[in-house]
Amino acid sequence: MRVVGVIPARYGSSRFPGKPLALIAGKPLLQHVIQRCQLAKALHELIVATDDEQIAKLAARFCRVEMTSPTHPSGTDRIAEVVQRLDCDAVVNVQGDEPLMDPGVIDAVAAALAQAPMSTAATRLQDPAEYDNPNVVKVVVSATGQALYFSRRPIPYLREAATRPVVEQLAAFPFLKHLGIYGYRRSTLLQLVQWPVSALEQAEKLEQLRALEHGLPIAVVQVDYQGIGVDVPEDVERVERLLNAGQASG
Repeated sequence: MRVVGVIPARYGSSRFPGKPLALIAGKPLLQHVIQRCQLAKALHELIVATDDEQIAKLAARFCRVEMTSPTHPSGTDRIAEVVQRLDCDAVVNVQGDEPLMDPGVIDAVAAALAQAPMSTAATRLQDPAEYDNPNVVKVVVSATGQALYFSRRPIPYLREAATRPVVEQLAAFPFLKHLGIYGYRRSTLLQLVQWPVSALEQAEKLEQLRALEHGLPIAVVQVDYQGIGVDVPEDVERVERLLNAGQASG
C-alpha cells in the first residue's frame, strides 16, 4: 500500500495567527512537525498542503508542497484536494501543530488501513484536568478496536462511580483520549468529503462523526503518546521545556 503523509497548514488561526511559522526552540513549528513525520517508516512521501505562500516557502525547504484553495472549510477538505492529484492508495493526515509527534503513531495509524477504510489513534486519559475539558475529545471502542463514538464529554458515564472524585473515576475505567491523526484509504477520503455535514458532527463539531453516521468503520489504535499540541502562544514555552528535557535526558 502506497501511503503518503499530508500536513494541512494555514496561516490564519483565530487563536494563534501565523502559528506554523512560530519559532519553537529556534525552529518554526512546521519544521518540527515535518522532521518528526520524516522519521516515520510507513510514509512513501510527505506533503504540506497550504494556501499561504510564506508557509509554502518554508515547507519547500524540507518536503513537497501542494498549494490548495483558500476556501476549504476544514483540513480534511484541503487534504482531499491534494489526494485527488496523487497516485497513492492511502493518506495519513498529520496535524501541523504537534512538534513532538511520535513517528511510531504515524506508522501504527498507517498499518491499521490494511484492515479498515479509516483509522485514528487514542491513548489512555491520565490527566484529571482533561476529564471534563471539551477540547480533549474522548472515544469509546468496540472489542475489535473500532470506534463506537467520539465526544467532547467524558464517555462512558460511570453510573456507580459518577459521584466519586475524577481521579477515582480514571482509575475505575480506562478512558481513552482521542489523538487528532487520521488515516484514510484514498477512495474513503474522497467519498467522505462529498457527504454533507451530519447532525452529530454539527452538534459536537467533530468531523469524524460524519464517518460514523454513514456507517464507515474507524479503526482505533491505542498508543502511549499523549499528544502535545500548540493551540495558543502560551503553549510555545511548554513545548520548549519538553524539548529541552528530552535533549537533556538523551
